[in-house]
Amino acid sequence: MSVAINIDNVIKRFGKDTIINGLSVDVRPGEFFTLLGPSGCGKTTLLRMIIGFNSIEGGTIKIDDQIINDIPTHLRNMGMVFQNYAIFPHMSVKDNVAFGLKNRKVPKAQMEAQVEEILETVKIGHLKDRMPTQLSGGQQQRVALARAIVIHPQVLLMDEPLSNLDAKLRVEMRNAIKLIQQQIGITTVYVTHDQEEALAVSDRIAIMNNGIIQQIGTPKEIYQRPNCVFVATFIGLSNILETELKTDAAAKILDFGGYQVPMTNLAPAAADGSKVKVSVRPEEFEICPDGTADLLP
Repeated sequence: MSVAINIDNVIKRFGKDTIINGLSVDVRPGEFFTLLGPSGCGKTTLLRMIIGFNSIEGGTIKIDDQIINDIPTHLRNMGMVFQNYAIFPHMSVKDNVAFGLKNRKVPKAQMEAQVEEILETVKIGHLKDRMPTQLSGGQQQRVALARAIVIHPQVLLMDEPLSNLDAKLRVEMRNAIKLIQQQIGITTVYVTHDQEEALAVSDRIAIMNNGIIQQIGTPKEIYQRPNCVFVATFIGLSNILETELKTDAAAKILDFGGYQVPMTNLAPAAADGSKVKVSVRPEEFEICPDGTADLLP
C-alpha cells in the first residue's frame, strides 16, 4: 500500500546559512513527484532530509501519520538511487541487488526469489552474474534502481539519477523508470534540474528556487499556467510582455497599446490600471498576412 509524505514548515541550516526556511509540501500516495529547480536551490537538501541524511532544524516530516524526524535512516524503510549509481564494484549484479536484503537478514530462498523478480522487472535478469565494470551506464542505473526497490520500501527517492547518461540513454531510462514506478505503485520523489525530464515523467512537479517552492502542479499546469516570471522562464521558452489591465462592466482587458485582448481567467482581485506581465510561449504565436488575423480559428 502506497504512503503519503507530509512536509510541514521544515527548516534546514548549515552553520549560519538557512538553506530551507519553512517549506511545506504534500506528496500523494503512489505519486511520481518531482522537485525541479536550478542547481543549489535546495532540492537535494530536501531529499536528504526526507531520508535522514540531513538533520531537520524545524518543522516535521511525516510518512502517513508518523513523524520521522528522529527515526534513523536505516529504519525509515526508504530506497534511494544516487546520481553516481553507488553500486559496489567488487560485487556481481545479483549480489549488489541482494545487499539490502542480506542486511535485513531475509532468508536465502526468499532473497533469491526477490532478486530474480526485481531483476526481471528492470529487465536485466540476463546480466545477474556480470560485474559492474562489464555494464553500460544505463545498465548500472538499472542495478541501482533494482537495489533500491527490492527491499519493498515505502518511499523511493531519486537524486539526479540520469545526469551521467548521454541524451539518447536518458530518454530511454526516464521512460523505463516511469514504467517501473507505475508497475510497483511506489510513492516516488525525484530530483532533477532537467525541465524536459521532469515534464516527461512526473505526476506533479514542485518548482524550487532559493529554498522556496514557487509553484506545484501537473506538467500541463506548470507549462501552460505558470504563476510567476521565474516559473514561466525556467520551464521552456517564454516571451514576457509588460502591459496594463483595463476593466469595464463586461470584461477585463489587456491593453498592448492599440491591441487589446479580453481575458476571462484573471483573479478577481486584478484591478483596473494594474501593471501586469504576460507570458506567451513561442508556439502560441501565429504569423499571418495583414488583414487576415480575424480569420484565424
